[in-house]
Amino acid sequence: MTTAIEIADLNKQFVLRHTRSMKEAFVWLMKGRKGDLSEKFHALKGVSLTINQGETVALLGLNGSGKSTLLKHISGVMRPDTGTVRTRGRVAGLIEVGAGFHPDLSGRDNVYLNGAILGMSEAEIAEKFDSIVEFSEIGHFIDTEVKFYSSGMYLRLAFSVAVHTDPEVFLVDEILAVGDEPFKQKCLAKIRELADAGRTLIVVSHELDLVAQICERGVLLDHGTVLMDGPVNQVVERLRKGI
Repeated sequence: MTTAIEIADLNKQFVLRHTRSMKEAFVWLMKGRKGDLSEKFHALKGVSLTINQGETVALLGLNGSGKSTLLKHISGVMRPDTGTVRTRGRVAGLIEVGAGFHPDLSGRDNVYLNGAILGMSEAEIAEKFDSIVEFSEIGHFIDTEVKFYSSGMYLRLAFSVAVHTDPEVFLVDEILAVGDEPFKQKCLAKIRELADAGRTLIVVSHELDLVAQICERGVLLDHGTVLMDGPVNQVVERLRKGI
C-alpha cells in the first residue's frame, strides 16, 4: 500500500501571553522582570501516524485536543518544533474559510491566485474556471471584490477551487458548518466522490454522525496525544462516552 502521509514524533508548542493586572505587572517589573508572564502550551506531543493512499480519516477530540493544529501541519501551513510530516502528491483543502484569498481582488482574480497557491498552473485554472464558478454558485459576483463576500460566499468559492485542483490528499476543517444546507450536501457529495475515486481524505469535525458517514478510520486526540486509532465507529463511540 502507498503511504500518503507519514507523521513521525511530531511536537508543537505555543507561547501563551497572559494579561495581568496593573499591580501584578508592577510587582513583576520591580522584581527585575524575574519570572515569566507567559506559559507554554503543548498542542502536539509526540504524534506519529501513517495514513495510506485512499484512506478516509477523521481527526476527533474535544476542543483544544490538537486536531486543527495537526491538520495545519499536514497542509504545510505550520511547521513542527520537532518531528517530521511527509506527504505524497498534491495536498489541498479547506483549513480556514477564505485562506489564501486577497480581500481587494475580485473572485475571478482570487480563483487564479488560490489555484496557483494550491499548485495549479495558469492553463489548468483557465480550463477549469467555468466549472469552478458553476460549482460555487457565485454567478455574477465572480467579478466583485471578495471583501464584500459573505462567509458563505467565501466558502463556496474556496471549496470549489480546492476540489477542482484534483488533489491526492484533501483536508477539511469544520468549515462545512458555514454553508447553507443545500450547498453543504453538495460539498459532502463532492467529498464522497473524491473518496470513491481513491483520494486520501482527512476531516476535522464535531459532527460525529457526519464523519462516521464519510470516514472509515478515526484518530482520537486528547491534549495533543493520540489516544485511540481505529475504525471510526469505535472511536466515535469512545468520544461520546467521554475520553
